[in-house]
Amino acid sequence: MVRAIVGASWGDEGKGKITDMMAQESDIVIRFQGGANAGHTIHNHYGRFALHTLPSGIFYDHTTNIIGNGVALNIPILFKELADITSQGVPAPRLLVSDRAQMVMPYHIDFDKFEEERLGKASFGSTKSGIAPFYSDKYAKIGFQVQELFDEEALKVKIARVLETKNILLKHLYNKPPIDADELFETLMSYKKMVEPYVCDTSAFLWKAIQEGKNILLEGQLGSLKDPDHGIYPMVTSSSPLAGYGAVGAGIPPYEIKQIVTVVKAYSSAVGAGAFVSEIFGDEAEELRKRGGDKGEYGATTGRPRRMGWFDCVANRYGCRLQGTTDIAFTVVDALGYLDKIPVCVGYEIDGVVTDDFPTTGKLEKAKPVLEVLDGWKSDIKGIKNYDELPENCRKYIDFIEKKLGFPITMVSNGPKREDMMKRTPKL
Repeated sequence: MVRAIVGASWGDEGKGKITDMMAQESDIVIRFQGGANAGHTIHNHYGRFALHTLPSGIFYDHTTNIIGNGVALNIPILFKELADITSQGVPAPRLLVSDRAQMVMPYHIDFDKFEEERLGKASFGSTKSGIAPFYSDKYAKIGFQVQELFDEEALKVKIARVLETKNILLKHLYNKPPIDADELFETLMSYKKMVEPYVCDTSAFLWKAIQEGKNILLEGQLGSLKDPDHGIYPMVTSSSPLAGYGAVGAGIPPYEIKQIVTVVKAYSSAVGAGAFVSEIFGDEAEELRKRGGDKGEYGATTGRPRRMGWFDCVANRYGCRLQGTTDIAFTVVDALGYLDKIPVCVGYEIDGVVTDDFPTTGKLEKAKPVLEVLDGWKSDIKGIKNYDELPENCRKYIDFIEKKLGFPITMVSNGPKREDMMKRTPKL
């Protein structure tokens, strides 16, 4: 059976913990898109980890972990992560890397930084991990697949061809020194040495695993609103974080995906620029930021303080619909226990008209939140194992959200650890 775990909104929903939990029941875990520009925070018996490229199944000796062809693969970061986790007592995981995965080149990171500097106040809030330049090159057909490392003469010819245009940009647009072809080749040979033991045709491996009835988990990065087609364009990522793309980014038939668990956070948060209708500011935002997440709401990759907001029913319902949600995992409910009253964004007012449909970016930037205020439960719910033992107002809050979203909430998280998870019977 193939399952996918994905985010409903801006990312930062707490997918790492849910993926860690579901990986325990999986034979194979696959990262199918994105790069090292976002991370999953996982808290388990080995310690606390912020993963950026490695799949979350690395903590289980029965799990094979795959870097799919849809990933923006930064090889040095992958192997630094691998060294970091094993140095903390995690056994060396079983890892496979798709021979069709494309590599983040050193100049992708440079171009990302240079372009953000050039744009100034109009910048996209990039993590400067090279992701947009990487995907630009991929679709311009001047990217480098892992398999190209194994034909050195052809690789040298391609490097020379690609650098013709790159060096013109460096000189005339960014006023930076050119890239040396020989140095780049030697760098790629060092990448080859690192990655060679893990490279294989992962699509063929997965096809065989599906025939054998293995449990396979597709692990997405970020969330629906960062999708380049359906998100808050242009303030989006450069690959699709939707479950539907999981079939493409892993190389499996789309009809094999049987369950789509969409992670939805009990309030809203976002890193980077872009429209954020339910955003709150000042002390109100800082208080929620301090109480949220595992150790506060700060980016797992960048450490940047996340922008904070009340739960947004409009955005999350849209995100769940795009994902094809079969189950919602509702996370970080415990962070709201300090509030007497909890506002929820149930609609957007745009040019005097109220809507509960998620609009395109131009209209979204004009939107004002329509809030409904619910009673808080004013207590710490960490440690509660049975859903029915949650305070009544907490259960009412979850029931209200489920009704507004129209998708079943089957899991509720009330703490950072894997065991801080309750099963819930949906009311839809």
